[in-house]
Amino acid sequence: GLIRDQDGQKMSKSKGNVLDPLDLIDGVDLDTLLQKRTTGLMQEHLRPKIEKATRTQFPDGIEEYGADALRFTFASLATTGRDIRFDLGRIEGYKHFCNKLWNAAHYVLMNTEVLAEGRDEGELEFSAADHWVRARFDIAVEAVHKHFAEYRLDLASQAIYEFTWHEFCDWYIELSKPVLQSEQAGAARKRGTRKTLLEVLEALLRLLHPLMPFVTEEIWQQLAPRAGIDGPTIMLQPYPEAGAFDSDPEAVQDIEWVRQFILGVRQIRGEMDIAPGRRLPVMLQGASDIERQRAETHSTLLQHVGRVESVAILAESEEPPASATALIGDTRLLVPMQGLIDVDAERKRLEKQRNKVEADLERARGKLGNPNFVNNAPAAVVTQERERVESFQRTIEQLAEQLDRLEALA
Repeated sequence: GLIRDQDGQKMSKSKGNVLDPLDLIDGVDLDTLLQKRTTGLMQEHLRPKIEKATRTQFPDGIEEYGADALRFTFASLATTGRDIRFDLGRIEGYKHFCNKLWNAAHYVLMNTEVLAEGRDEGELEFSAADHWVRARFDIAVEAVHKHFAEYRLDLASQAIYEFTWHEFCDWYIELSKPVLQSEQAGAARKRGTRKTLLEVLEALLRLLHPLMPFVTEEIWQQLAPRAGIDGPTIMLQPYPEAGAFDSDPEAVQDIEWVRQFILGVRQIRGEMDIAPGRRLPVMLQGASDIERQRAETHSTLLQHVGRVESVAILAESEEPPASATALIGDTRLLVPMQGLIDVDAERKRLEKQRNKVEADLERARGKLGNPNFVNNAPAAVVTQERERVESFQRTIEQLAEQLDRLEALA
Protein backbone atom coordinates (compact mmCIF):
# COMPACT_ATOMS: atom_id res chain seq x y z
CA GLY A 1 0.00 0.00 0.00
CA LEU A 2 0.88 3.66 -0.36
CA ILE A 3 2.03 5.40 2.83
CA ARG A 4 0.07 8.63 3.29
CA ASP A 5 0.28 11.38 5.90
CA GLN A 6 -1.98 11.57 8.96
CA ASP A 7 -4.72 13.31 6.92
CA GLY A 8 -4.70 10.67 4.18
CA GLN A 9 -2.81 12.91 1.73
CA LYS A 10 -0.11 11.50 -0.52
CA MET A 11 3.33 12.53 0.70
CA SER A 12 5.05 14.89 -1.72
CA LYS A 13 7.77 17.53 -1.67
CA SER A 14 5.42 20.18 -3.06
CA LYS A 15 2.95 19.65 -0.21
CA GLY A 16 5.69 19.73 2.41
CA ASN A 17 4.29 16.69 4.22
CA VAL A 18 7.13 14.22 3.63
CA LEU A 19 8.57 12.31 6.61
CA ASP A 20 12.20 11.19 6.33
CA PRO A 21 12.59 7.73 7.93
CA LEU A 22 15.97 8.79 9.32
CA ASP A 23 14.25 11.63 11.20
CA LEU A 24 11.95 9.06 12.82
CA ILE A 25 14.90 6.86 13.73
CA ASP A 26 17.28 9.53 15.04
CA GLY A 27 14.88 12.36 15.87
CA VAL A 28 15.00 15.91 14.53
CA ASP A 29 14.49 19.37 16.02
CA LEU A 30 11.77 21.70 14.71
CA ASP A 31 14.11 24.14 12.93
CA THR A 32 15.83 21.37 10.96
CA LEU A 33 12.46 19.82 10.08
CA LEU A 34 11.15 23.18 8.84
CA GLN A 35 14.24 23.69 6.71
CA LYS A 36 13.85 20.23 5.17
CA ARG A 37 10.19 20.74 4.37
CA THR A 38 10.50 24.21 2.88
CA THR A 39 13.73 23.93 0.87
CA GLY A 40 13.39 23.62 -2.91
CA LEU A 41 9.62 24.00 -3.02
CA MET A 42 8.11 23.98 -6.52
CA GLN A 43 5.31 26.23 -5.24
CA GLU A 44 7.04 28.86 -3.12
CA HIS A 45 3.75 30.52 -2.14
CA LEU A 46 2.88 27.44 -0.05
CA ARG A 47 5.82 28.02 2.33
CA PRO A 48 3.79 29.83 5.09
CA LYS A 49 1.07 27.16 4.99
CA ILE A 50 3.63 24.33 5.23
CA GLU A 51 5.48 26.06 8.08
CA LYS A 52 2.24 26.54 10.00
CA ALA A 53 1.15 22.93 9.50
CA THR A 54 4.56 21.60 10.55
CA ARG A 55 4.67 23.76 13.70
CA THR A 56 1.17 22.58 14.62
CA GLN A 57 1.89 18.89 14.04
CA PHE A 58 5.46 18.83 15.42
CA PRO A 59 5.79 21.73 17.90
CA ASP A 60 8.91 20.15 19.44
CA GLY A 61 10.21 18.43 16.32
CA ILE A 62 10.22 14.61 16.15
CA GLU A 63 11.60 12.53 19.02
CA GLU A 64 14.01 9.64 18.50
CA TYR A 65 12.13 6.35 18.01
CA GLY A 66 14.92 4.06 16.84
CA ALA A 67 15.21 1.75 13.84
CA ASP A 68 13.56 -1.25 15.52
CA ALA A 69 10.39 0.64 16.40
CA LEU A 70 10.15 1.95 12.82
CA ARG A 71 10.75 -1.49 11.28
CA PHE A 72 8.17 -3.14 13.52
CA THR A 73 5.66 -0.37 12.76
CA PHE A 74 5.94 -0.95 9.02
CA ALA A 75 5.73 -4.71 9.49
CA SER A 76 2.55 -4.34 11.54
CA LEU A 77 1.04 -2.04 8.89
CA ALA A 78 1.93 -4.32 5.95
CA THR A 79 -1.57 -5.49 5.16
CA THR A 80 -2.36 -6.56 1.59
CA GLY A 81 -2.99 -3.71 -0.80
CA ARG A 82 -4.23 -1.10 1.66
CA ASP A 83 -3.06 2.51 1.71
CA ILE A 84 -1.68 3.46 5.12
CA ARG A 85 -2.21 6.66 7.06
CA PHE A 86 1.05 7.01 8.93
CA ASP A 87 0.41 8.08 12.50
CA LEU A 88 3.27 8.74 14.93
CA GLY A 89 1.12 7.14 17.64
CA ARG A 90 1.83 3.72 16.13
CA ILE A 91 5.59 4.09 16.13
CA GLU A 92 5.46 5.48 19.67
CA GLY A 93 3.53 2.38 20.74
CA TYR A 94 6.17 0.09 19.26
CA LYS A 95 8.91 2.11 20.94
CA HIS A 96 7.16 1.20 24.19
CA PHE A 97 7.19 -2.41 22.96
CA CYS A 98 10.99 -2.24 22.56
CA ASN A 99 11.22 -0.86 26.10
CA LYS A 100 8.93 -3.64 27.38
CA LEU A 101 11.22 -6.27 25.83
CA TRP A 102 14.30 -4.55 27.28
CA ASN A 103 12.76 -4.46 30.77
CA ALA A 104 11.77 -8.13 30.52
CA ALA A 105 15.35 -8.98 29.51
CA HIS A 106 16.66 -7.00 32.48
CA TYR A 107 14.43 -9.06 34.79
CA VAL A 108 15.64 -12.33 33.25
CA LEU A 109 19.31 -11.32 33.38
CA MET A 110 18.94 -10.16 36.98
CA ASN A 111 17.40 -13.50 38.01
CA THR A 112 19.82 -15.75 36.12
CA GLU A 113 23.12 -14.37 37.40
CA VAL A 114 23.87 -17.73 39.03
CA LEU A 115 23.83 -19.28 35.54
CA ALA A 116 26.40 -16.75 34.35
CA GLU A 117 28.65 -17.80 37.24
CA GLY A 118 28.19 -21.50 36.41
CA ARG A 119 26.78 -22.43 39.83
CA ASP A 120 23.21 -23.49 39.11
CA GLU A 121 23.71 -27.18 38.42
CA GLY A 122 21.31 -29.78 39.77
CA GLU A 123 17.88 -31.30 39.37
CA LEU A 124 15.23 -29.36 37.45
CA GLU A 125 11.57 -29.15 38.39
CA PHE A 126 9.23 -27.20 36.12
CA SER A 127 6.12 -25.48 37.45
CA ALA A 128 2.74 -25.40 35.71
CA ALA A 129 3.51 -21.81 34.67
CA ASP A 130 6.79 -22.97 33.08
CA HIS A 131 4.93 -25.58 31.03
CA TRP A 132 2.24 -23.03 30.14
CA VAL A 133 4.59 -20.38 28.73
CA ARG A 134 6.49 -23.00 26.70
CA ALA A 135 3.21 -24.22 25.19
CA ARG A 136 2.08 -20.68 24.42
CA PHE A 137 5.43 -19.94 22.76
CA ASP A 138 5.06 -23.00 20.52
CA ILE A 139 1.64 -21.71 19.41
CA ALA A 140 3.15 -18.28 18.63
CA VAL A 141 6.00 -19.87 16.62
CA GLU A 142 3.53 -21.92 14.59
CA ALA A 143 1.45 -18.81 13.85
CA VAL A 144 4.51 -16.78 12.79
CA HIS A 145 5.67 -19.51 10.35
CA LYS A 146 2.17 -19.66 8.85
CA HIS A 147 1.94 -15.89 8.39
CA PHE A 148 5.44 -15.58 6.92
CA ALA A 149 4.57 -18.31 4.41
CA GLU A 150 1.52 -16.25 3.39
CA TYR A 151 3.54 -12.99 3.20
CA ARG A 152 1.46 -11.48 6.03
CA LEU A 153 4.08 -9.54 7.97
CA ASP A 154 1.29 -7.72 9.79
CA LEU A 155 -0.16 -10.92 11.23
CA ALA A 156 3.29 -12.33 12.02
CA SER A 157 4.22 -9.19 13.96
CA GLN A 158 0.87 -9.25 15.75
CA ALA A 159 1.40 -12.86 16.87
CA ILE A 160 4.86 -11.99 18.24
CA TYR A 161 3.56 -8.82 19.91
CA GLU A 162 0.67 -10.64 21.62
CA PHE A 163 2.92 -13.36 23.02
CA THR A 164 5.72 -11.00 24.08
CA TRP A 165 3.63 -8.31 25.73
CA HIS A 166 0.61 -10.16 27.12
CA GLU A 167 1.78 -13.72 27.75
CA PHE A 168 5.51 -13.54 28.47
CA CYS A 169 5.82 -10.08 30.04
CA ASP A 170 2.42 -9.52 31.65
CA TRP A 171 1.70 -13.09 32.79
CA TYR A 172 4.68 -15.39 32.89
CA ILE A 173 7.08 -12.93 34.48
CA GLU A 174 4.49 -12.21 37.20
CA LEU A 175 3.86 -15.94 37.67
CA SER A 176 7.60 -16.57 38.02
CA LYS A 177 8.05 -14.11 40.88
CA PRO A 178 6.33 -16.20 43.59
CA VAL A 179 8.70 -19.08 42.74
CA LEU A 180 11.91 -17.07 42.60
CA GLN A 181 11.08 -14.90 45.62
CA SER A 182 9.55 -17.59 47.85
CA GLU A 183 11.39 -19.30 50.68
CA GLN A 184 9.10 -22.34 50.32
CA ALA A 185 9.91 -23.04 46.65
CA GLY A 186 12.61 -25.69 46.41
CA ALA A 187 15.95 -25.23 44.66
CA ALA A 188 14.92 -27.58 41.81
CA ARG A 189 11.74 -25.57 41.17
CA LYS A 190 13.70 -22.31 41.12
CA ARG A 191 16.22 -23.81 38.70
CA GLY A 192 13.37 -24.89 36.42
CA THR A 193 11.89 -21.39 36.39
CA ARG A 194 15.27 -19.74 35.73
CA LYS A 195 15.92 -22.15 32.87
CA THR A 196 12.47 -21.47 31.40
CA LEU A 197 12.91 -17.69 31.61
CA LEU A 198 16.25 -17.98 29.85
CA GLU A 199 15.30 -20.49 27.15
CA VAL A 200 11.98 -18.89 26.22
CA LEU A 201 13.43 -15.38 26.05
CA GLU A 202 16.41 -16.57 23.96
CA ALA A 203 14.07 -18.33 21.51
CA LEU A 204 11.77 -15.30 21.47
CA LEU A 205 14.70 -13.04 20.51
CA ARG A 206 15.44 -15.34 17.55
CA LEU A 207 11.76 -15.28 16.56
CA LEU A 208 11.66 -11.48 16.70
CA HIS A 209 15.10 -10.81 15.18
CA PRO A 210 14.06 -10.38 11.49
CA LEU A 211 11.63 -7.63 12.52
CA MET A 212 13.69 -6.04 15.31
CA PRO A 213 17.36 -6.80 14.57
CA PHE A 214 19.14 -4.31 16.80
CA VAL A 215 17.59 -4.65 20.26
CA THR A 216 17.36 -8.44 19.87
CA GLU A 217 21.07 -8.67 18.97
CA GLU A 218 22.05 -6.49 21.92
CA ILE A 219 20.04 -8.57 24.41
CA TRP A 220 21.04 -11.90 22.86
CA GLN A 221 24.76 -11.13 23.22
CA GLN A 222 24.22 -10.89 27.00
CA LEU A 223 21.83 -13.83 27.20
CA ALA A 224 23.51 -16.44 24.98
CA PRO A 225 26.47 -17.31 27.26
CA ARG A 226 24.08 -18.03 30.14
CA ALA A 227 22.01 -20.28 27.86
CA GLY A 228 25.17 -22.20 26.89
CA ILE A 229 25.09 -20.94 23.29
CA ASP A 230 28.37 -20.22 21.54
CA GLY A 231 28.08 -18.02 18.46
CA PRO A 232 29.17 -14.61 17.18
CA THR A 233 25.68 -13.27 16.40
CA ILE A 234 21.98 -14.06 16.71
CA MET A 235 21.75 -13.62 12.93
CA LEU A 236 23.48 -16.98 12.36
CA GLN A 237 21.36 -18.91 14.85
CA PRO A 238 18.57 -21.24 13.63
CA TYR A 239 15.08 -19.78 13.43
CA PRO A 240 12.70 -21.25 16.07
CA GLU A 241 10.51 -24.18 15.06
CA ALA A 242 7.22 -25.21 16.69
CA GLY A 243 7.40 -28.23 18.98
CA ALA A 244 10.82 -27.40 20.40
CA PHE A 245 9.45 -27.55 23.95
CA ASP A 246 7.77 -30.47 25.72
CA SER A 247 4.03 -30.08 26.26
CA ASP A 248 1.97 -30.67 29.41
CA PRO A 249 -1.72 -30.08 28.56
CA GLU A 250 -2.87 -30.50 32.16
CA ALA A 251 -0.47 -27.82 33.41
CA VAL A 252 -1.57 -25.49 30.61
CA GLN A 253 -5.24 -25.94 31.59
CA ASP A 254 -4.36 -25.27 35.24
CA ILE A 255 -2.69 -21.97 34.43
CA GLU A 256 -5.51 -20.92 32.10
CA TRP A 257 -7.87 -21.44 35.06
CA VAL A 258 -5.54 -19.45 37.33
CA ARG A 259 -5.52 -16.62 34.77
CA GLN A 260 -9.33 -16.59 34.60
CA PHE A 261 -9.48 -16.54 38.41
CA ILE A 262 -7.09 -13.59 38.64
CA LEU A 263 -8.86 -11.74 35.82
CA GLY A 264 -12.16 -12.25 37.66
CA VAL A 265 -10.68 -10.73 40.83
CA ARG A 266 -9.26 -7.82 38.81
CA GLN A 267 -12.64 -7.29 37.14
CA ILE A 268 -14.30 -6.99 40.56
CA ARG A 269 -11.56 -4.63 41.76
CA GLY A 270 -12.07 -2.39 38.74
CA GLU A 271 -15.85 -2.36 38.92
CA MET A 272 -15.89 -1.74 42.67
CA ASP A 273 -12.95 0.69 42.66
CA ILE A 274 -10.91 -1.37 45.16
CA ALA A 275 -7.23 -0.51 45.54
CA PRO A 276 -4.96 -2.92 43.59
CA GLY A 277 -2.83 -3.67 46.65
CA ARG A 278 -5.70 -4.59 48.97
CA ARG A 279 -5.90 -8.32 49.61
CA LEU A 280 -9.39 -9.75 49.10
CA PRO A 281 -11.10 -12.82 50.56
CA VAL A 282 -12.55 -14.94 47.75
CA MET A 283 -15.16 -17.70 47.79
CA LEU A 284 -15.90 -20.20 45.04
CA GLN A 285 -19.47 -21.42 44.53
CA GLY A 286 -20.24 -24.43 42.35
CA ALA A 287 -16.57 -25.40 42.01
CA SER A 288 -15.83 -28.84 40.58
CA ASP A 289 -13.40 -31.25 42.21
CA ILE A 290 -10.66 -30.30 39.77
CA GLU A 291 -11.21 -26.58 40.46
CA ARG A 292 -10.99 -27.22 44.19
CA GLN A 293 -7.70 -28.99 43.57
CA ARG A 294 -6.43 -26.14 41.38
CA ALA A 295 -7.31 -23.55 44.02
CA GLU A 296 -5.31 -25.51 46.61
CA THR A 297 -2.36 -26.42 44.36
CA HIS A 298 -1.91 -22.89 43.00
CA SER A 299 -2.83 -20.96 46.15
CA THR A 300 0.58 -19.24 46.18
CA LEU A 301 0.03 -17.84 42.67
CA LEU A 302 -3.50 -16.71 43.52
CA GLN A 303 -2.30 -14.97 46.67
CA HIS A 304 0.75 -13.26 45.19
CA VAL A 305 -0.37 -12.41 41.65
CA GLY A 306 -4.09 -11.96 42.35
CA ARG A 307 -3.54 -10.21 45.71
CA VAL A 308 -5.95 -12.69 47.31
CA GLU A 309 -6.14 -13.05 51.09
CA SER A 310 -7.82 -16.47 51.13
CA VAL A 311 -9.85 -18.83 48.94
CA ALA A 312 -12.83 -20.62 50.51
CA ILE A 313 -14.91 -23.30 48.78
CA LEU A 314 -18.65 -23.03 49.51
CA ALA A 315 -20.63 -26.21 50.08
CA GLU A 316 -23.67 -26.73 47.84
CA SER A 317 -26.08 -26.00 50.69
CA GLU A 318 -24.11 -23.03 52.01
CA GLU A 319 -25.65 -19.61 51.46
CA PRO A 320 -23.03 -17.01 50.49
CA PRO A 321 -23.05 -13.48 51.90
CA ALA A 322 -23.80 -10.50 49.69
CA SER A 323 -20.91 -10.53 47.23
CA ALA A 324 -19.58 -9.10 44.00
CA THR A 325 -19.45 -11.85 41.41
CA ALA A 326 -17.38 -12.92 38.43
CA LEU A 327 -17.75 -16.15 36.47
CA ILE A 328 -15.10 -18.77 35.68
CA GLY A 329 -17.04 -20.99 33.32
CA ASP A 330 -19.95 -22.27 35.43
CA THR A 331 -18.19 -21.48 38.72
CA ARG A 332 -18.99 -18.28 40.56
CA LEU A 333 -16.15 -16.28 42.07
CA LEU A 334 -17.47 -14.25 45.03
CA VAL A 335 -15.90 -11.38 46.94
CA PRO A 336 -17.93 -10.52 50.09
CA MET A 337 -19.00 -6.89 50.00
CA GLN A 338 -19.60 -6.18 53.69
CA GLY A 339 -17.46 -3.19 54.62
CA LEU A 340 -15.83 -3.29 51.20
CA ILE A 341 -18.05 -1.38 48.78
CA ASP A 342 -20.49 1.45 48.24
CA VAL A 343 -23.84 -0.41 48.28
CA ASP A 344 -25.69 2.18 46.17
CA ALA A 345 -22.98 2.22 43.51
CA GLU A 346 -22.91 -1.59 43.37
CA ARG A 347 -26.70 -1.71 43.05
CA LYS A 348 -26.56 0.70 40.09
CA ARG A 349 -23.81 -1.39 38.46
CA LEU A 350 -25.80 -4.61 38.79
CA GLU A 351 -29.00 -3.00 37.54
CA LYS A 352 -27.17 -1.56 34.54
CA GLN A 353 -25.68 -4.98 33.78
CA ARG A 354 -29.10 -6.64 34.15
CA ASN A 355 -30.71 -4.11 31.78
CA LYS A 356 -28.05 -4.82 29.17
CA VAL A 357 -28.47 -8.60 29.46
CA GLU A 358 -32.28 -8.25 29.29
CA ALA A 359 -31.92 -6.21 26.07
CA ASP A 360 -29.63 -8.91 24.62
CA LEU A 361 -32.17 -11.55 25.65
CA GLU A 362 -35.01 -9.72 23.91
CA ARG A 363 -32.99 -9.44 20.70
CA ALA A 364 -32.16 -13.15 20.77
CA ARG A 365 -35.80 -14.07 21.46
CA GLY A 366 -36.85 -11.79 18.61
CA LYS A 367 -34.63 -13.73 16.22
CA LEU A 368 -36.00 -17.08 17.38
CA GLY A 369 -39.54 -15.73 17.08
CA ASN A 370 -38.95 -14.87 13.43
CA PRO A 371 -39.95 -17.86 11.22
CA ASN A 372 -37.67 -16.66 8.42
CA PHE A 373 -34.63 -16.85 10.71
CA VAL A 374 -35.53 -20.24 12.20
CA ASN A 375 -36.34 -21.80 8.81
CA ASN A 376 -33.57 -20.28 6.70
CA ALA A 377 -30.56 -19.86 9.01
CA PRO A 378 -28.09 -22.76 9.33
CA ALA A 379 -29.03 -25.19 12.07
CA ALA A 380 -25.83 -24.44 13.97
CA VAL A 381 -26.67 -20.72 14.05
CA VAL A 382 -30.18 -21.37 15.37
CA THR A 383 -28.79 -23.72 18.03
CA GLN A 384 -26.22 -21.12 19.02
CA GLU A 385 -28.97 -18.50 19.40
CA ARG A 386 -31.00 -20.84 21.64
CA GLU A 387 -27.90 -21.42 23.79
CA ARG A 388 -27.43 -17.66 24.06
CA VAL A 389 -31.03 -17.29 25.31
CA GLU A 390 -30.38 -19.91 28.01
CA SER A 391 -27.11 -18.21 28.98
CA PHE A 392 -28.80 -14.78 29.22
CA GLN A 393 -31.57 -16.24 31.38
CA ARG A 394 -29.03 -17.80 33.77
CA THR A 395 -27.12 -14.52 34.01
CA ILE A 396 -30.32 -12.56 34.79
CA GLU A 397 -31.19 -15.04 37.55
CA GLN A 398 -27.72 -14.67 39.03
CA LEU A 399 -27.88 -10.88 38.90
CA ALA A 400 -31.28 -10.96 40.61
CA GLU A 401 -29.79 -13.09 43.40
CA GLN A 402 -26.93 -10.61 43.80
CA LEU A 403 -29.35 -7.70 44.02
CA ASP A 404 -31.37 -9.53 46.66
CA ARG A 405 -28.25 -10.15 48.74
CA LEU A 406 -27.20 -6.55 48.30
CA GLU A 407 -30.38 -5.40 50.02
CA ALA A 408 -29.19 -7.18 53.16
CA LEU A 409 -26.27 -4.74 53.32
CA ALA A 410 -28.38 -1.61 52.88
